[in-house]
Amino acid sequence: MRHGDKIKNLSRTASHRKALLANLAIELITHKRIVTTLTKAKALRTWIEPLITKSKSNTTHSRRMVFSHLQHKDAVTELFSAVAEKVAGRPGGYTRIIKLGIRVGDNAEKAMIELVDFNDIYGKGEAAAPAKKTRRAGSKKSASAKAAADEAPAAEETKAAE
Repeated sequence: MRHGDKIKNLSRTASHRKALLANLAIELITHKRIVTTLTKAKALRTWIEPLITKSKSNTTHSRRMVFSHLQHKDAVTELFSAVAEKVAGRPGGYTRIIKLGIRVGDNAEKAMIELVDFNDIYGKGEAAAPAKKTRRAGSKKSASAKAAADEAPAAEETKAAE
């Protein structure tokens, strides 16, 4: 039984699975879309999205953390330059999986996984706008500006009364 086991093992040992996902991630970063089986695409999505999130902050620490997963200098450079620039305003969901049918040889479900911002057909070639940051309580700046605006008419009324 595999109760509560959320990782997709892909019928591989941990080291083999890590190497497989690293190689798939390198190819996805390099080519922006790859065709693989549906199960591998779903496993790759959960593995690469945190790496793309780390690439949004271009610091030495985040570069070293991503390099420890990928072990490929060119892919890390591409991720921190071209990919991070395009996904800067996106709060998540950097990949898209499209089912392609079955493979003739072994009846495996094929899927294409791609980086969302690099598809010109769906995205119209535009970069995502920066995410709007909101707070439920409102910002302190607007609250202080509102208080100042309320005080100004009260001060004018006091001067008029004198």
